[in-house]
Amino acid sequence: MSEEKLKKYICVDNCPVRNVISHFSGKWAMLILCLLAENGATRFSAIGRAIPDISPKMLAETLRSLEADGLVRRKVYAEIPPKVEYSLTDLGGSLMPHLEGLISWAMENFECVITNRQRFVTNS
Repeated sequence: MSEEKLKKYICVDNCPVRNVISHFSGKWAMLILCLLAENGATRFSAIGRAIPDISPKMLAETLRSLEADGLVRRKVYAEIPPKVEYSLTDLGGSLMPHLEGLISWAMENFECVITNRQRFVTNS
């Protein structure tokens, strides 16, 4: 991206890049999106079991945020006990090739990043 294009957004209150990316770049959102891409429609409890470190409250908040952005669909079945499934929308699916590229980069460069962090802490 050109510097000129970036400058166009830097001072904008509603920067499209920051606004959109901030919603799926958090600690849990990318994991949830990847899980739904891999598994298809998934129940809340199954997502929680697949990501054991996430609290139910944080899982619910993250799913609500992704649903609000139109990346995740929440389907409620008229059953007792209630059954709710989450899946990617077409918009969420269109994001996945881009996330997969970022994930590949992170996996390839993880050791280097960790080494640099440790070196930085040591030299600080």
